[in-house]
Amino acid sequence: MRILSHRGFWLSPAEKNAPEAFARSFAAGFGTETDIRDLDGKLVIAHDPPRQGALGAEAFLAGHAAQDPALPLALNVKADGLQGLLVPLLERFAPREAFVFDMSVPDMLRWLSTDVPVFTRLSDVEPEPLLADRCAGIWLDAFHSDWWEAGTVARQIDAGRRVCIVSPDLHRRDHRPVWERLAASSDLMESDAVMLCTDFPQQAREFFGRGD
Repeated sequence: MRILSHRGFWLSPAEKNAPEAFARSFAAGFGTETDIRDLDGKLVIAHDPPRQGALGAEAFLAGHAAQDPALPLALNVKADGLQGLLVPLLERFAPREAFVFDMSVPDMLRWLSTDVPVFTRLSDVEPEPLLADRCAGIWLDAFHSDWWEAGTVARQIDAGRRVCIVSPDLHRRDHRPVWERLAASSDLMESDAVMLCTDFPQQAREFFGRGD
């Protein structure tokens, strides 16, 4: 199982999606989740509607490529119609494992016509993942409760899809029960098809005994 930092490896909330959080995440060897939007015809990193001065997606991808292009990237698509801007950047910087997710339904169809891997969401409010048979993976979310079990993940892996698990801390719930459940499943822990996205990447590394 691989660990992804949520909006970078930030040490204070002000560092979320900031250059220092990304640099720290890359240097520590974590995969990284972040948010992609457009501003004045260019791609920027921003969870909320962006303002002038927002970090450019090009700078983010350049930092990733310079540190380790093999680290996974989870790109949360926050606006429709970004294919023409993002696909060329991904081709230029060539991250070895990057995927897009969380876009609108019409926009998902556009992404599925590109070569960029798409993850669809499976959650407690979306029990049937949209277009799963055409997607490379599952963004496994739990908005209201820790509803899923190890078999939920295993079935997706058996179907040939990767799974990125949303740690409960992203929804301000205690992450420990889910982490303990994961640690108890050797199949999931040993699988390269499983990722965990968390606000606490260093704690996760220590908890799961991931020294690499």
